Amino acid sequence: MKNKFYQYIENLQDEITSKLEEIDGVAKFREDLWEREEGGGGRTRVIENGNVFEKGGVNISKVFGPLAPAMQQYFGVGEVDFFACGLSLVIHPNNPMVPTVHANWRYFEMYDQDGNTVDQWFGGGQDLTPYYLFDEDAVHFHQISKNACDRHDPTFYPEYKRKCDEYFRNSHRDEGRGIGGLFFDYLKPDENRNIQEWFNFVTEVGNSFLEAYVPIVKKRKNLSYSEANKDWQEIRRGRYVEFNLVHDKGTLFGLKTNGRIESILMSLPPQVQWRYDHHPETGSEEARLLEVLQNPKEWV
Repeated sequence: MKNKFYQYIENLQDEITSKLEEIDGVAKFREDLWEREEGGGGRTRVIENGNVFEKGGVNISKVFGPLAPAMQQYFGVGEVDFFACGLSLVIHPNNPMVPTVHANWRYFEMYDQDGNTVDQWFGGGQDLTPYYLFDEDAVHFHQISKNACDRHDPTFYPEYKRKCDEYFRNSHRDEGRGIGGLFFDYLKPDENRNIQEWFNFVTEVGNSFLEAYVPIVKKRKNLSYSEANKDWQEIRRGRYVEFNLVHDKGTLFGLKTNGRIESILMSLPPQVQWRYDHHPETGSEEARLLEVLQNPKEWV
């Protein structure tokens, strides 16, 4: 399964980066191949200063070896070996009318001292962070995500949408990072589904990503915007940074397992503002976005 899923994310990375380069029309992804001393490595691809994309990364990695003490404590296990692989992406567009997007799909195995697999699971999801809220874009992103879920189980979308709203939330500010999507973790084989069926579901979601995001980019990338719009985008990006550095489990896992720092932090946007006690004008589009971030909506 680990080899099968890694081959899948290798191909998906190629598909996604090719499509994003085509949309941008100017910038190309820079590729870095890296190795982890304890075992494994990855293929980092970053795009910067493009016509459409200000900064973005689409990374794959596989890491393995003894589980670090900090992560043993996190998982509540003793000395074990592990294998983890996944694709993680974050795209920050230039135009504030185009939303930032994040997605990842990952697989994890844990082994006892004899090399036997004692645990395995999938995780991942995809979520949208707009700066200006176009309801039809939110509906589109959620509908495509729901379609992928519904092909496997009609209970998946409401459950994983709720988990996304709960997880991608700056609890210290009582607001969502964005308008959500899907978030799932610890998808393990049980009496209802085997690991192959979870593979089928997670790859279905991965295959839906471009259909969920690309039409929104194409629709909004040439809209006009003001300096005030750009300021608001950079203020909201500050909230994005806060979530990734304060709450995100993936960032924590990468840092605690001696991952590649540049790849872990590639999700951070290049231009960010933190304005003291900033509040948007009542009745403005900026205020409308905040209202939705503080009170998650059912989009489909």
